[in-house]
Amino acid sequence: MQTLLILYYSRGGSVAQLARQIARGVDEVPGAQARLRTVPPVASVTTVAAPPEPEDGAPYVDRSDLADCAGLILGSPTRFGNMAAPLKFFLDSLGAEWASGTLAGKPAAVFTSTASMHGGQESTLLGMHLPLLHHGMLICGIPFTEPALSHTTSGGTPYGASHWAGADNQPQPSDDERQLARALGRRMARVAIKLAAGEPH
Repeated sequence: MQTLLILYYSRGGSVAQLARQIARGVDEVPGAQARLRTVPPVASVTTVAAPPEPEDGAPYVDRSDLADCAGLILGSPTRFGNMAAPLKFFLDSLGAEWASGTLAGKPAAVFTSTASMHGGQESTLLGMHLPLLHHGMLICGIPFTEPALSHTTSGGTPYGASHWAGADNQPQPSDDERQLARALGRRMARVAIKLAAGEPH
């Protein structure tokens, strides 16, 4: 069984909802399973440590999750066209994993959510690719063979799954966003299985 790690930070719930759709796509592929994990928030001045587990939602990520996974799907809301600080903070702490090649050769994908239609979805997704490339991961996007990519009027890009939450922070993805998120999960699962079996992809 190949485990795909879906690691995200979500503040308003939109990224978490998208993560669940991606997990559904992963779980639709025989021989693959999704593992949902999150990262704790950060502050400029830390006064209280985060609890050992969140009160609700996915558990906090552990470094063993990275070693155990067959692929990584990374999600974040946009912050001025970039990933949110909590996710970047976690990625910045992975020097030992980079040096040892923990993630090298594994497939990776990304996803995001924005409050505005042009709030930096594509720049956030592309920026999230960079640390994954430094870790030697193999980037998977969403190909245009997915019909919803050509007619979505909300989220969804070839660079990764996305969601347009709107000014009122609607956390539920649209039909197209759900289809594309699940398609990304299925694609990642299939690639991970082929890589594990040594098959061309």
